[in-house]
Amino acid sequence: MTTVPKGMAAGVESGHAGHAQSVSPGEIAIGVIIGRTSEFFDFFVYAIASVLVFPRFFFPFADAYTGTIYSFALFPLAFVARPLGSIVFMGLDRRFGRSAKLAIALFLLGGSTAAIAFLPGYDTLGATAIALLALFRIGQGFALGGSWDGLASLLALNAPKDRRGWYAMIPQLGAPLGLITASSMFAFFVSSLSTEDFLGWGWRFPFFVAFAINVVALFARLRLVESPEFVRLFESRDLQPEPAMVTIREEGRTILIGALAPLASFALFHMVTVFPLSYVTLNTPERPAAFLVIETGAAIIGVLAIILSGYLADRFGRRAVLGGSAAAIAAFSGFAPQMLGMGTGGEVAFMTIGFAILGISFGQSSGAVASSFSSQHRYTGSALTSDIAWLVGAAFAPLVALQLATNYGLITSGAYLLSGAAATLIALWANRELAGNRNAMSPRMVEA
Repeated sequence: MTTVPKGMAAGVESGHAGHAQSVSPGEIAIGVIIGRTSEFFDFFVYAIASVLVFPRFFFPFADAYTGTIYSFALFPLAFVARPLGSIVFMGLDRRFGRSAKLAIALFLLGGSTAAIAFLPGYDTLGATAIALLALFRIGQGFALGGSWDGLASLLALNAPKDRRGWYAMIPQLGAPLGLITASSMFAFFVSSLSTEDFLGWGWRFPFFVAFAINVVALFARLRLVESPEFVRLFESRDLQPEPAMVTIREEGRTILIGALAPLASFALFHMVTVFPLSYVTLNTPERPAAFLVIETGAAIIGVLAIILSGYLADRFGRRAVLGGSAAAIAAFSGFAPQMLGMGTGGEVAFMTIGFAILGISFGQSSGAVASSFSSQHRYTGSALTSDIAWLVGAAFAPLVALQLATNYGLITSGAYLLSGAAATLIALWANRELAGNRNAMSPRMVEA
């Protein structure tokens, strides 16, 4: 792996007097966290509303379970649109620059989310309301594909050799932080408002907030990507966009392995965030506000577990952490789902254990094989790998898990997790083979 010239590294650490926009390593970490938190907040606001609001607001003609299934059928549209967004926005990146691409993508992401807040329900527009919801959901995913800024890769590439696991976990903190913010906000409105007021206007407020958060995130990230020091760092690290088909043709196998490596983590991701809320809401007397509080507390544990993953990865290696957590997820899939049917105590246990395992796994899931990309393909390859991993691992988890749990019992919902764990273990084995081949060609391409 190449290293940053000493003079350039010093410019990032302390700043040059001649540059008004000098930034520090701490600022890039903060920028990454703010960016990821804003993105996950948008998606969790939609996810929570897809359980508590959309079944009754957009599918009032169906019973509660069927309406939730219909709602979850729209959920994957964002993940399907995301790779297409990456391809289109990579073209904008090459032609107009990273700043223009980010500005368009984040305004589209925030705009698509905020637009949902203005939608009338099925009782007013009929099927057109559902079609518009689907359109704005696609807009969310398309925009998210364009929000890839390369900062996470830059952060990882500049990490000291003995701190790579620590730096890898920093971007992942955005997921639980986004969930904590979204869950807390919905818990407040659900508990404070009558059902009529919540369905009339209360649920719309978090969607408005999403747009404001995206604007803040945009300026935080633009300050980083436009600074002279980081422009040079992006260029020195070959973190430049290229046509997606070129990357796929040259690095297709690496993309596939990279997409499979985090499947255990991504499958668990929605199994402890979206699915439990739907199951508890439909099948238990637990109030949604109470469960959202449980979810918020569990997400805090997830933050701590992600931080712990950085320490464990640096001590034992990222592959060991991913392999061990995949085995833990496989074990979790065999007994934990049944806890959701055991009352409040069982729900707390399921969420606490689930987020603890998720945090350790998810903390190291990003870029598990990113260093296996040759330098000229790394920027685009990492974006496509992430898109495919989320599509295959997480997009359909709430829909599949709820159908399995309802029709065949809670224990069967663990089958989805088990398949993800198996895919991760196979991908880690395949990545070792890939790393060996790459190491024979060029040791600089492989993460130590």
